[in-house]
Amino acid sequence: MQSPLMPKRIGPWLVAAALLMLSRAALADLMLYPTRVVFEKNQRAAQVELINQGKTPETYRINLINRRMSETGEFIAVETPGAGEQFADRLLRYSPRQVTIPPGGSQTVRILLRKPADLSAGEYRSHLQFDRLADASGSGSIEELDPTFGGSSIGVVLTALVGASIPIIVRHGDTRASVTLSDLALVGPGADSQTLAFQINRDGSRSVFGDLAVTFTPEGGAAIELAKAGGVAVYVPNPLRRARMPLQLPAGTALRAGTLRVSFRDRPEAGGKLLAEASLALP
Repeated sequence: MQSPLMPKRIGPWLVAAALLMLSRAALADLMLYPTRVVFEKNQRAAQVELINQGKTPETYRINLINRRMSETGEFIAVETPGAGEQFADRLLRYSPRQVTIPPGGSQTVRILLRKPADLSAGEYRSHLQFDRLADASGSGSIEELDPTFGGSSIGVVLTALVGASIPIIVRHGDTRASVTLSDLALVGPGADSQTLAFQINRDGSRSVFGDLAVTFTPEGGAAIELAKAGGVAVYVPNPLRRARMPLQLPAGTALRAGTLRVSFRDRPEAGGKLLAEASLALP
């Protein structure tokens, strides 16, 4: 028989699942607007609004960090720029550095750009990181007394400290980019559950950013939207990003005798211009 003074054992899978659920919930409580900042031409100031949609006050520490994007869209923090990378952190100032936001409240973070006279033309990027801090009241302590055993047992409290980040991009001088889509291929276990794999190819001196959509047009029929994804980027200096989009097929629809088409467009607030398009003919 287990002593009430011994902690109950919790399987690693249960801890991981609980942390995942807590992380999603905590992240959903923080809303950021806008979700990216781009300094162009003579713009020297911008601001980001933080909104606490949760039911308790939340404190966030704010930092500028440098990140590198992989070919699959994953980010890693880096200190030293690689070939073709230019970071914006030395060009930016921001305030405040830490905020506590009440439930339903908001906080404005102001960003100032200072360009040195000898700044080389090109695109510079860093990320503004918002890290959620632990509750200083002690209610999130890893060890708390379990009232089930009259206050003599040790329980485990899982507190997810999560955050979010947004890219801050500085474009100086003449920067241009073009984008193409290629290498379309269907992958997946069967006709009822398939994924479209493809590449987003970027060329030039600036990043590309937009929305993806996949449609299927059967022979003699109308186009059907099967997938979409918003806010997809390929950052300088990456020449490509490998993408996969699961396809949601309407009941009774089979991917044959027709055309799959994937499009990449500017975001609606930027005009929604078609940037690139590619198709795959299905027998």
